[in-house]
Amino acid sequence: MNLKTIVTTAAFTGLVTISGATLNTISPQSNQAFAKEAKVMLSQATSKAEMKDATGLTVAKKIEMLTKHKGMFGSGDQLRRYFFGDLEPIAVQPGGAGMVVNLYNKANNTTFAYCATYDVVVAIKEGKVKAFAPSEVK
Repeated sequence: MNLKTIVTTAAFTGLVTISGATLNTISPQSNQAFAKEAKVMLSQATSKAEMKDATGLTVAKKIEMLTKHKGMFGSGDQLRRYFFGDLEPIAVQPGGAGMVVNLYNKANNTTFAYCATYDVVVAIKEGKVKAFAPSEVK
């Protein structure tokens, strides 16, 4: 084979590949497929608040479970598992076994009071709470 034959074969193969891709994108069936995919993506974005994650729970269910188990051993573990990487410490206040840390979850607009000594969640409130009432964090 000479060089001219190899170059011609490569050019022809590239031309066929590009023209096939162009025809594929122009066809009405591909536009329908694109519209369907866009519709699915839009519906997924709108129901993000109701989406379940790896735990299989919605955000509301997670907060409900933490509220149910607040003050109990293991609730701190639950808090870390449910909101891994999403908690921001905003304040420290007396309570629990000395001091509790108020952790804010921006995505859900919820504040959790966490006692690290006993690894428990001692209070939960909606909104950004700098200090819980002393009766809530004892």
